[in-house]
Amino acid sequence: MTPYDGDDTVGYWEHFYQERERVWSGLPNVFLVREIESVSPGSALDLGCAEGADAVWLAQRGWRVTAIDVSETALGRARAHAADEGVTGIDWQQHDLANSFPEGQFDLVNAQYLHSPVAQADEREKILRRAADAVAPGGLLLIVGHAGWPTWVQDPPNIHLPTTAEVLAGLHLTPTEWTVEVDEVVDREHAGPEGEPGTRQDNILRIRRH
Repeated sequence: MTPYDGDDTVGYWEHFYQERERVWSGLPNVFLVREIESVSPGSALDLGCAEGADAVWLAQRGWRVTAIDVSETALGRARAHAADEGVTGIDWQQHDLANSFPEGQFDLVNAQYLHSPVAQADEREKILRRAADAVAPGGLLLIVGHAGWPTWVQDPPNIHLPTTAEVLAGLHLTPTEWTVEVDEVVDREHAGPEGEPGTRQDNILRIRRH
């Protein structure tokens, strides 16, 4: 695999997806399923939809989904995955979220693992603040992110992974307008590239707008 030596967000993620025929499992993120499976469907915004598994899962459960990714390659695979599942009606949009953001408000805004090695300082915070602005009254903001590196990583990169407290502080939420329903750090199994056993910690925030 040839490393990408640029700092352009679109170029990085295009390279990331074009280097592999498929990156992800095709299954929805486990914490999306855990937190949203029992929620009545409405409109949903899926940020960083990648190859489309979360968007398809939501649509299969009656959600009206707008799905966003920076990579046209990823979006092409997402459309194909939806077609394979017989799912129609998802609004697939290409956005570099640091520069453009979909319009409207949504009953659910789903932000799973919005980490990027080429992001500028504070870029993720700004995107998540825009995500919060996109939540309709009564709706949910679900943010899932890595809290640490897998246990089998011997020399982890020097990249800060924010805590839930740091994410909440960066959102600048008005306490009278929002309720934090879930604030949790979870250990999950995470095998290495050669099948090495291991675990990894993830942060989960589910926040409801009044």
